[in-house]
Amino acid sequence: MYIPSHYNVDDQEEVLSFLHAYPFATIVNQDGRRPMATHLPFVVRKVDDKLLLEAHFARANPQWKLLEDGQEVLVIFAEPHAYISPRHYDKTQNVPTWNYQAVHVYGKARLLAKEAEGFAHLERLIATFEEGYQAQWASLSDGYKQAMLAGIVAFELEVTEVQAKAKMSQNKTPAEQERIAAELSQSTDSVIRDLGEAMVRNIGKGE
Repeated sequence: MYIPSHYNVDDQEEVLSFLHAYPFATIVNQDGRRPMATHLPFVVRKVDDKLLLEAHFARANPQWKLLEDGQEVLVIFAEPHAYISPRHYDKTQNVPTWNYQAVHVYGKARLLAKEAEGFAHLERLIATFEEGYQAQWASLSDGYKQAMLAGIVAFELEVTEVQAKAKMSQNKTPAEQERIAAELSQSTDSVIRDLGEAMVRNIGKGE
């Protein structure tokens, strides 16, 4: 990912918070000369000094087979974002732009092929996204749960590189940033509002 220095994010805790806040991402790998992509929810966790991502494909999706050859995988987390009007700037000689936050994660995946690994993955998904569903899940028959597990292919990605970018008008003055952030923060669109709130926390950091 192209990242000008003033948009680079190297704070690991900030990156982790972003991944937890926006866990629905796009996994991309290569089938011959053509890239393949699938949109998946990811569980993000740290084990010792390793950053791990977990998700699963539908077994009918052939993309999971590309994980078996040790190919490097890219996972793109991209949210929130918003159009930025030049009317916020002090000088009229300006053009519109788009502000956004994104994290690109690279690594090599390992299939969670054992039944115990697959069920542990599903338990972590439940704990992450709807802990209250645990009781209902526990009440389902073993046969039903095994049938559900048979329909997916779970995997774990050990992260080897993280590229994080926050394009939030750092190249503009604090006053210009404040005007933009104020408008975005009042939006009825939650995605735009999230970006405005992130800008409020970031004002002045690019100086």
